Amino acid sequence: MWFSDYQTDAVKVSIKVEKQLFGEQTEFQRIDVFDSKEFGRFLSSDGSIVFSEKDEFVYDEMIVHVPMAVHPRVNKVLVIGGGDGGVARELSWYEEIEEIDVVEPDPVFVDVCRRFFPDNACGLNDGRVRIYHEDGLRFLRTKHDAYDLIINDAIDPLGHTAGLFTKEFYGNCFRALREDGIMVYQHGSPFYDEDEESCRIMHRKASHSFPISRVYQAHIPTCSSGYWLFGFASKKYHPLLDLDVLRWKNRKIKTWYYTTNLHKGAFMLPRYVEDMLEEEEGRR
Repeated sequence: MWFSDYQTDAVKVSIKVEKQLFGEQTEFQRIDVFDSKEFGRFLSSDGSIVFSEKDEFVYDEMIVHVPMAVHPRVNKVLVIGGGDGGVARELSWYEEIEEIDVVEPDPVFVDVCRRFFPDNACGLNDGRVRIYHEDGLRFLRTKHDAYDLIINDAIDPLGHTAGLFTKEFYGNCFRALREDGIMVYQHGSPFYDEDEESCRIMHRKASHSFPISRVYQAHIPTCSSGYWLFGFASKKYHPLLDLDVLRWKNRKIKTWYYTTNLHKGAFMLPRYVEDMLEEEEGRR
């Protein structure tokens, strides 16, 4: 049996699967779990791959360790989405963090990840983690000057998490952050024409909402085109100028993808991406 992820109307990526382990339509999405030889177990939402056992470490390390290597004192973190636990797992390495709020609206998603992806879901068992099954945008509206770091782990700018990609969302994140707070978010892939507009809109809103807004990249095979972007939006700290290499290395965190050298290189983008981002920064 083959699972096909239609990345555009004209492109699909297929993975040979050994068997299907789970399938259910929840209030929010269609969740399926498959087992494959090449990628191990992988989870799809509404027919699109969310993560696999083989490459999830790239995503989770890059969305966590980049801001954590920059901000000097993160005590309270908000993770929007993140019901699989991978982001919380990477945050758990940092002893100075006191609270990790995970806002995942779909409780079935959390239960499925606990059952089939224990290496990710172990992050949810950290005593500092509190899980809220609420809408992320609604949750943010009541928060002011509350977090040092916000990680937007939502996956779909068009589906049930569409509210997390609006101008209101970025404004609410700004208000919810403390005076030197950072927000990071997955920025999608700019490679296909069908995805480019979403990337443009996200950067336009972030760059107009925060004084510092940069984009960085990673190679994630199961993501669209295998090329993925992340956004870094900050009230104070610059992702390169304020990177503290020695402090991060002294933590001796075991990673498989992230390094402080890669951190620097990840912000060196292809020309077509640079041009796209600069165009949106100049628009109102």
